[in-house]
Amino acid sequence: MHLDGDPDTLSGKPDMKRKITWLVMAVVVLVIMGLALRGPAYRMIHPTQTPQGVSIGADPAKAEVVADRLHIPWSLAFLPDGDLLVTERPGTLLRLGRQRIEYRVEGVEATGEGGLLGLALHPEFAANRYVYLYSTTRSGGDITNRVERYRLESDRLSERKAIVTGIPGGSFHDGGRIAFGPDGLLYIGTGDGGDSNAAQDVHSLAGKILRVTDDGAVPDDNPFGNAVYSYGHRNVEGLAWDDRGRLWSTEHGPSGFETGNDEINLIEKGKNYGWPVIRGMERHAGMETPVVESGRNYTWAPASAAYLHGSLYFGGLRGEALYEARLGRDPPEIVAHFLHQFGRIRDVVVGPDGRLYFSTSNTDGRGVPHENDDKILRVNPVGLR
Repeated sequence: MHLDGDPDTLSGKPDMKRKITWLVMAVVVLVIMGLALRGPAYRMIHPTQTPQGVSIGADPAKAEVVADRLHIPWSLAFLPDGDLLVTERPGTLLRLGRQRIEYRVEGVEATGEGGLLGLALHPEFAANRYVYLYSTTRSGGDITNRVERYRLESDRLSERKAIVTGIPGGSFHDGGRIAFGPDGLLYIGTGDGGDSNAAQDVHSLAGKILRVTDDGAVPDDNPFGNAVYSYGHRNVEGLAWDDRGRLWSTEHGPSGFETGNDEINLIEKGKNYGWPVIRGMERHAGMETPVVESGRNYTWAPASAAYLHGSLYFGGLRGEALYEARLGRDPPEIVAHFLHQFGRIRDVVVGPDGRLYFSTSNTDGRGVPHENDDKILRVNPVGLR
């Protein structure tokens, strides 16, 4: 044994350090090779970078906070008297206005992306006081989603009635957007619940846009004799009609290494929108391609839809922007307002004052909460031009 070497050499430390170094290098090489083989994946867009194909607009100073310290707000709706209803994912319906009222919705399973989600008012709300809620629940050992109708009293929710139940759910892809159309019927955006093949099954309620009457009956002209209106969707979270009565939807594309390809679709009765057979602008006989999509290297994670003056506005979760799709162009021009200024943006609605109201979703476990998050903000759309 040599006793004149470096103390570290005698203890064997350099050998161990070299082994660790080589092991780390080998892991890095394998990861890089794996990513290369899988193709392009999502890349984070730095706040100073402009995503390809997206214009940047709107100064944060133009947005005004109208409510804060909310807990994962999901859907917004204005009452005829100007009060604002807000669903919070853990299971609370808030009424914000002259006073703050909280209504607890029973049976909500706030797990993963589920919880108390969509909100819609009956077209004749002023007369019947009916409010519709989309929520996640647990039935036996299964997670499912449902739409229920309530009568909104001054201090409570009453006359609970099931409208649509048994919508497949899961930790991810629960859909949740509901809205009444110009035809007076209720439209429901659902997710595939983690079972992508269910989106192609017209007998399943997963991965669909559903259409029912105000009491849950199937309209006579639905294309498949059930609640299904369109199919082949991955996760629909935005529904809006333009001034020509056409239905638009926003839809999440793939996740993980296969992220990107978020979609804006023009919805027609009975059509197949392709998931999981095609994505983005891929084509397949009998399947519809989106009007515009985010591309493979960028994601909006679109979470809502509101139409105003020729544009479709929608919140971006991972994209962290209030997006505007200017529909007068082919394809529509996409503008990102407030990019990375307020974090994750969920719902956007047009208020009775003609302004846009939008909510953040930074307390959902996926964002970085800002001071007094979550918030609802207001902006004059004229200032976005």
